[in-house]
Formats: sequence, C-alpha cells, structure tokens
Amino acid sequence: MSASAVHSLWTTAAPIDKIDAPTIEYAQLMPTLIVIGAAVVGILVEAFVGRKARYYAQMFVTVVALVSAFAAVIGLAAGGHASSEAQIVAMGAIAVDGPALFLQGTILLTGLVAVFTFAERRLDPEAHGNRVDSFAAQAASVPGSDSEKAAIKAGFTTTEVFPLALFAIGGMLVFPAANDLLTLFIALEVFSLPLYLLCALARRKRLMSQEAAVKYFLLGAFSSAFLLFGVALVYGYAGTVTYAGIADVVDGTVQNIDPALADTMGNDALLLVGGAMILMGLLFKVGAVPFHMWTPDVYQGAPTPVTGFMAAATKVAAFGALLRLLYVVLPGLRWDWRPVMWGVAIVTMLIGAIVAITQTDIKRLLAYSSIAHAGFLLAGVVAATPSGISSVLFYLGAYSFVTVGAFAVVTLVRDAGGEATHLSKWAGLGRRSPLVAAVFAVFLLAFAGIPLTSGFSGKFAVFKAAAEGGAGALVVIGVISSAIAAFFYIRVIVLMFFSEPKAEGPTVAVPSPLTMTAIGVGVAVTLVLGVAPQYFLDLAGQAGVFVR
Repeated sequence: MSASAVHSLWTTAAPIDKIDAPTIEYAQLMPTLIVIGAAVVGILVEAFVGRKARYYAQMFVTVVALVSAFAAVIGLAAGGHASSEAQIVAMGAIAVDGPALFLQGTILLTGLVAVFTFAERRLDPEAHGNRVDSFAAQAASVPGSDSEKAAIKAGFTTTEVFPLALFAIGGMLVFPAANDLLTLFIALEVFSLPLYLLCALARRKRLMSQEAAVKYFLLGAFSSAFLLFGVALVYGYAGTVTYAGIADVVDGTVQNIDPALADTMGNDALLLVGGAMILMGLLFKVGAVPFHMWTPDVYQGAPTPVTGFMAAATKVAAFGALLRLLYVVLPGLRWDWRPVMWGVAIVTMLIGAIVAITQTDIKRLLAYSSIAHAGFLLAGVVAATPSGISSVLFYLGAYSFVTVGAFAVVTLVRDAGGEATHLSKWAGLGRRSPLVAAVFAVFLLAFAGIPLTSGFSGKFAVFKAAAEGGAGALVVIGVISSAIAAFFYIRVIVLMFFSEPKAEGPTVAVPSPLTMTAIGVGVAVTLVLGVAPQYFLDLAGQAGVFVR
C-alpha cells in the first residue's frame, strides 16, 4: 500500500468532533491546589536553598500552605458550597459538598498540628553542636555505616519530610472528595506513597523503622491492588467509573446502554465481588479487623510524629471515602453491605479492645486503641442514616486531635536510647512530671470516652445514630468494648500516678513551643468538644449531606 494511499485514508476519514477542553473549577479546588503547589515548591526548596536555611524555608512554606488551604476551605463553606451550592467539579472527578469540606478542614488542621511535631528540634541532645529532630540525618545511608556517622557529624537533616507530608495531605484532601473510582485510586496512591517513605525515616531504631515501612508498603500495595481490581470489576458491571453512573445502574434507572458492555452490564456477581474488593482496600486504610495486622507494627516502628499524623489524618480521609462509597454509590446494595459491615464493626471493636490489654509498648497500645476506634466509627457508618454521617464526621474531628496530641506526648518521654515507649518506664511519671502525665491522662480519658471529653460526645453521637438506624445490638457490643478499653487506658493512668518512679526511669524532655502548641491544641479541642459540643455537632449535621 503506497504512502499516498495511506495519506488519502487519513484525509478522507469521517470528520472528528472537536475535542472539548476540560473545564476545571479552580476556585472550588483551591485547597487541594494550594497544598500540592506548596509541595512542589518544597521540592524546589530542597534543590536550591542551602542546607542551613532549608529547615526554616520548608517550615514557612508548609505552615503558610496549610493555613491558606484551610482559609480556602472556610471560604468555600461560607460561600455555601457545603449546602446549597454543593456541586461536582473537574469534569465529574471531585465532589465539593459538606462532608468533603468538613473532612478537608479536619485533615488540614490535623496536618498543621502534626507538622509542628515534625519540626520539633529540642527533644534529643544536640549532636556535634547541631540540633536534631526525629528523622534520620541521611535516609539513604545504611544504619550504622560510616556514611551515616559522617552525615550526623555534618549535621544533615531530612527536611524532605515537609514536602512529603504536604503531598500526603494533598492526596488525603482528594480522597474523601473523589467522585469517580479512578480519582479515588489515584488519591489513595498519592497519599500512601509519601507515608511509606515517612515511616522509614526514624533517627533512632532505624532498622525497626525501615522494617515498619516495608511491611506497610507491601501490605499497602496488596490493598491497592485489591482496590484496583474491584474498580475494574465494578466498571465491567456498570460501564462507568463515576459514582452517580454506578448508582444509577445499581438502582436500575440507567437509560442508554453501550452495546459493547451490554453482555456484562448488570451482572450482580461483578458488582458484589468488585464492591467487596473496593471495601477491602478502604477498610485496610482504616485499620478495620481482618485488615489491621500492619497497624501495630507500623505505628511502633515509624517516627512518632509520623505515627500521630498517620493515625489521625489517614483515618479521616479513609472514612470520608468509605462513607461516600457506601452512601452515594451503593445505597441500592444496603441489604448486602450492612450485614458485612456489622460483622466487621463488631470484630474490630472487640479485637481492638481485647488485644490492647496485653500490650506492653505505649505506641502499640495506641495502635490497638485506634483499631477499636475504627470499630466505633464503623458503627456510625452502619447506621445508614443522615445522623450516621454527621456523627461519624464529628467523631473523626474529635478523634484526630486527641491522637496527634497523644503521640506528641509520647515523643516527650525519653531515656538514653531515645523515646521510652515501654510501659514499665512510664511508671511514676505523674510524680516526676505531673503536667505531662496529666495531659496524657486527659487524652487517655478522651480515648476511653469519659464524659466531659470529646471522646464521650463522639461516642454518644455515633452510638445514638447506630441505635436509631436499627443497630441496637451493635451499640451494646460497642459499650462493652468501650468498657474493656477503658480498663487499659485507666491502667496506664494508675501506672503513671500511683506507682513509684524508678531511679533510672526516663526523663521528660522540655519541648520547644512547636510541640507545646500541638499538645495544647489537642487538650483544648478535647475539652471544648467535651464540654460544649453542640455547635460542632450542628456543624457536622449541616455538613452531612452528600451531593449526588
């Protein structure tokens, strides 16, 4: 066939409809764009700013970005985008509505508080005249090698943690707002990959930290693969990846069917298996019980500031995505997913509470407690009512600040080898430094759900929603596991205040104002949401409507 013949084929082909440029509503996407833009700026700072000035430059960029992104969220909410003006933007990829804005605001504030703990530089003694933070001097050097010693001597610091945290926050902002399955998957990857890296960067106990990161990476890769496979199956079932399109096919209200998909479309097996796989991916991120095995190991091995950030922000993002998936895409499958979520919630509450009793390490204890909290949150998800959504939103906001605060306190208790995380070392802490122990006690009481703390308001809201949604049995089990959980929280309090301090016990480092701010914000939010929760419950109630 001659070249001219081919050319004539090209020119005589049917005229193609011109491809429309995508319409992107930049104003509505501003929070995410600011954070991602700042992360890119952070990478440029790493490349072009001298080592001495990097820490301050990164800190400045990060804090300004998070504050302005939060201002953008407030602006959108004030402009009515949370209620009457809620809409689907970016060609159907992202929803800007009440739950999305509420969770984005929570993630940004949590991230801001966590970044303060990342920047803390006064806890460890100075090495070679340089202040050091919680992160490895040079992450690429082998633990214990000469290059590592040289890096410590030269006073290197891993300031890349700030752009990494910003990328993670950027992905988390998209995750609960994603309105099609591919955006959901991409957001999942964007926030998971920086977290895998951050987990490996601890300055002390580096091998344990790297082990934690590898475990998290491998299990996270599996869960991402399950999620993606589920997306493929659901696409085969519905012929579309948009949430609204899938919901239409599930309800049977779809009109025009693509002939290429007519054979598989509406095949329920594809929907059930695909939906289950997507749920697996999300439950893994949440840390619900058959998919929780990574949580204690990763929380224990990761640098403690990263653990606090991960425990709080990842849960918020993942529960947001889970709610949107169940309430927007699969409301037509409620009879199928509710019994499964019932089961998951019950096992998660019980196993999280019971296994925590046997833990001897404070970070592992908090990891199992976060698994139990995932169970309590799932009780609100199971409610399948509007009050279920708003109660979960409120609980997430309350829980995230308590978590960041609690892990910030853990960074303060130190002995010669760095953080003293073994519980036996915390004995008598209340006599040695009453303030720190009292603050930690407030956080533990909030985790336990004692009245006048945010934990009580959150649990009450979630259990009330579950009971109204017809999940009374779930509430009974929830209250029982709360009681079991209260045992080990109060045991730690008793250990701190009523046992004799050991002579060679740990000391409490005096932090810079950064960590003090993080802990102070945690305590303030805990008490305010415990004593006067009504305004915030109303806020969550107004924000609890998904745009279709």
